[in-house]
Amino acid sequence: MRTPALTQIKPARMGDAAHEDMRCTDCPIRYRAVCAHCEGDELTQLEQIKFYRSFEPGQPIVWEGDRMDFVASVVTGVATLTQTLEDGRTQMVGLLLPSDFLGRPGREHVAYNATAATKVVLCCFRRKPFDDMIRGTPHLAHRLLEMTLDELDAAREWMLLLGRKTAREKIASFIAIIARREAALHKRRPGGRMELELPLTREAMADYLGLTIETVSRQVGALKRDGVIELSGKRGVILPDFARLVEESGDDSDGGWLA
Repeated sequence: MRTPALTQIKPARMGDAAHEDMRCTDCPIRYRAVCAHCEGDELTQLEQIKFYRSFEPGQPIVWEGDRMDFVASVVTGVATLTQTLEDGRTQMVGLLLPSDFLGRPGREHVAYNATAATKVVLCCFRRKPFDDMIRGTPHLAHRLLEMTLDELDAAREWMLLLGRKTAREKIASFIAIIARREAALHKRRPGGRMELELPLTREAMADYLGLTIETVSRQVGALKRDGVIELSGKRGVILPDFARLVEESGDDSDGGWLA
């Protein structure tokens, strides 16, 4: 029998010391998270109900089917979302990057497994007081709706990627997604020469993109030989020209499909 998600979490080694005293106004995801539109008394209310949890790479955050009595924003790190069939087959269905929201207000049980792919720090809110706050805080409810619709758009784009794009385009698209999110966190548009670190191993990328690890390695090597990317260490990637990467992904500059 699995242990409920919150009781199996080890005390945060990074979050307790480095984040417990962090004010919302100083948060690195302040203007992209669910609290982005909150000000004044609204932020004070959130300060009173928040707490931090940290997870090491590979550590489960929540299990599919478990009762989840909190919701959270990813402050740092990356988590994977997976679902498992009755025969044990598992499919990665999403990634949680900094500022993404984990959990669903009003729903007690989890529909997926969430696992830390890198070291992850979550800003958590107990579900009941958060649900109550949504009903009385239009800014919070509106931002949550915005994020939900963005997630729906991303899911539709991912269906296109998995169903119609070539292996090379899939790899380029994945790198472009990470580059766009990295730029957004620093309040700038992606462009020119960029450096970033991929959040997933090649094996995990293969699972997420519906490819084999051999195909991922071949396509990464091909993009490197063609000068589209440069590699630095195990997961470091340098983009000499972001626009060139976008061309290889089959998308336009805004992330839409090129006919």
